[in-house]
Amino acid sequence: MSKIDPDKPLPQIHQREIVAKSGLFRVERIDLEFSNGAQRQFERMAGSGRGAVMIVPFIDDKQFLLVREYAAGTHSYQIGFPKGLIDPGESALEAADRELKEEVGHGAGFLEKIHRVSMAPTFFNATMDIVVAKDLYVKQLEGDEPEPLEVIPWSLDNTDALLARDDFVEARSIAALFLAQKWLGEQ
Repeated sequence: MSKIDPDKPLPQIHQREIVAKSGLFRVERIDLEFSNGAQRQFERMAGSGRGAVMIVPFIDDKQFLLVREYAAGTHSYQIGFPKGLIDPGESALEAADRELKEEVGHGAGFLEKIHRVSMAPTFFNATMDIVVAKDLYVKQLEGDEPEPLEVIPWSLDNTDALLARDDFVEARSIAALFLAQKWLGEQ
């Protein structure tokens, strides 16, 4: 097994160019030169730079809330944790509390960021903070969802059944579930 060199220089970016753009996405081409002289051209999805949050809201020590919402990418309804973009000027925890109020109809008296994840970092430069929420209270804010989301309580004692479902497949939600379980075990 080779050693990881924490001082290895990043490739030098010689040029960046937006080569495609839609209402949601920007595709950026970057011309790179690596420390060994190799030159390559990569394309990546350029994120907004604001980041996003995914919230694991606990009702109590054993029960958490999920949402069921339409997923355009797979043209299906999927179950996962509430999530959303961080608005300009918001912290991750402020965004988590706002998204909870919009998607679940609850605010949180306790919020803690437990991990940061990325999705396919070779192609995307977007990150998502996983946040645990506790001490929930009823508070609804209007969100941007086209239809009300179904809120589903679930027990940690039944995570095997959740993982066996065909509609609980988003990798970030699965990671958030395991990270939250680990976090709870450390409390």
